[in-house]
Amino acid sequence: MIVHIINKKRLGKELSYHELDVFFNGYLEGKVKDYQMSSLLMAICINGMSEEEIFSLTKIFIDSGDVLDLSFLSDVVVDKHSTGGIGDKTTLIIAPIVASLGIPILKMSGRGLGYTGGTIDKLESIPGYRIDLSDEEVMKQVEDIGIVITGQTASLAPMDKVIYALRDVTGTVSSVPLIAVSIMSKKIAGGADKILIDIKVGNGALLQTRKEAEELSNLVKKIGQIYQREVETIISDMNVPLGYCIGNSLEVMEAIRILKGEEVGNNLTQLCLELATKLVCMARGVPVQDAQDMVLQSIQSGSAYQKFLELVKAQHGDIEKISVSKKVKIIKAEISGVVKDISAIRLGELSVSLGAGRISKEDGIDYGVGIELLKQVGDTVKKGEGIAKVYYTKSFHLQEFHDIFLIK
Repeated sequence: MIVHIINKKRLGKELSYHELDVFFNGYLEGKVKDYQMSSLLMAICINGMSEEEIFSLTKIFIDSGDVLDLSFLSDVVVDKHSTGGIGDKTTLIIAPIVASLGIPILKMSGRGLGYTGGTIDKLESIPGYRIDLSDEEVMKQVEDIGIVITGQTASLAPMDKVIYALRDVTGTVSSVPLIAVSIMSKKIAGGADKILIDIKVGNGALLQTRKEAEELSNLVKKIGQIYQREVETIISDMNVPLGYCIGNSLEVMEAIRILKGEEVGNNLTQLCLELATKLVCMARGVPVQDAQDMVLQSIQSGSAYQKFLELVKAQHGDIEKISVSKKVKIIKAEISGVVKDISAIRLGELSVSLGAGRISKEDGIDYGVGIELLKQVGDTVKKGEGIAKVYYTKSFHLQEFHDIFLIK
């Protein structure tokens, strides 16, 4: 039957709930092998899925574990998800802002997919930070301090956890149906009432076109309706990296600077303000301007950064011990001019090659390596001036970095 199901999807035919259930639960139980699941995932990537298949698979993912019941909290609980991009550390910034305003936020995050960095990988660059909280610990922490950022607990959507890891290393990450199932199974299982999804589009994102982004937006909202959850989406640009840093420790340190109000005006800060404002609007039902004022006050007063420190302490992290590689090379401009473009996808690929991401699902992460941009698109640069810093532990070719910047 397993081969029959693979062949059926390879031919573009619709799979029944029973067929999907047998195949995916068979994989979770170890009866279906990695190579068989990889074949089905590739067939899904090529031929897509009907809405009925997507709704069925979402239910299978959710039913593979528990669903948190957060009704004991007196307030609306919010959650936020990003489809991933180069330099995307928005969760580390948005969650403390929202929680500092008294809005509970419970975020179960994943590891990196392909060349896009994962929130959990970034948090694990903080020595001691626990990402393996139990359901009971999650519920106690969100009640005590109003914020949790953890990995998927063992009992919540365990199906997604194993499929997520396999997709990462089999070239099957950029499938709208699989992205929708993965996101929404985690979000529903996590128990939040209101969910905001940041859908990234561009050469550094999983989705390359506006059409794909709109398709995903439509799907996640429909799945939300089925489970009586309010789902909103924002479609944002990922043709250039978010902020200045790519790499786990570097991105945590950049997030801290934004929470302290030390970096304003760049694309990362602006997106975080937009997303946090949207979450406050959803949770409190206030006008956009009022919500934005609340968000800005949270940063300016220092309460957002204090909530971040509270989060790290609660999950046993020691922010004082976060570090980056001491080996640093400056990439210098070969000509004078204006930075016309910075390839997000090339930066992502090179950060993986430095050790900041995974090539196989068994790979470890080198948390201290990465890339810090010294120039952004639109900046003037002189020949010989630094355009990027590379934090490394293994050798790399300088020319690879020059190809990332278009200077004219």
